[in-house]
Amino acid sequence: MRTKIEKISPLSAYAINNINEQDNNHLSFLSFREKLSYANIGHRQKKKEWKGARLAIKSALDAIHLPYPGFYKDNHGKSYAMDGYGHVSLSHSQHAAAAIFHKDMPVGIDLEVIKEKVVRLGPKFLCEEEMEFLDRDPLHYTMAWSAKETIFKCQGRRGISLRSNILLKPFSIGDRLIKGRIYDSGTSDHHYQVQAEVENDMILTYSIW
Repeated sequence: MRTKIEKISPLSAYAINNINEQDNNHLSFLSFREKLSYANIGHRQKKKEWKGARLAIKSALDAIHLPYPGFYKDNHGKSYAMDGYGHVSLSHSQHAAAAIFHKDMPVGIDLEVIKEKVVRLGPKFLCEEEMEFLDRDPLHYTMAWSAKETIFKCQGRRGISLRSNILLKPFSIGDRLIKGRIYDSGTSDHHYQVQAEVENDMILTYSIW
């Protein structure tokens, strides 16, 4: 997926970064804590993915003229701004990394590569009602998987099952808006609208709630 920066509103933007085209990009903007984290990553691919996600969130913040505050992950892997302001979500898949930021509202973002095996995995993350309209198509299934991942990230709580607690309304391969909701989770239902983009063998989904 190509490098892209998209301003959604004065308070929100997302960015996609090709991690194979970032060797000359400097990381001087990172916080001291982030520089330590980066230095301690030994796996070459994971290091590229980590760097790609930080460059993407920096680009998103630049698009809405906000300073880079530094980010950290909690024990569950969810990212937070070090200054306590704003909401962020990060994702990476193969050669791309993505990030979304909103000053006031929860966000979620997900990148997925379209693969045949996602159809076989369908019963693990889809209910029977959803599998009926997906037609066993890898693109359709990957869109559903990515949309559910985005909703999961956006809601920000653990213990939510993609199969049992997130339900998608029927959508077609050509749709770029996927509607879904969290239900039967012990709290009030939440409804989400997920934007979807398809480019070559990759899918990007994101949501603001």
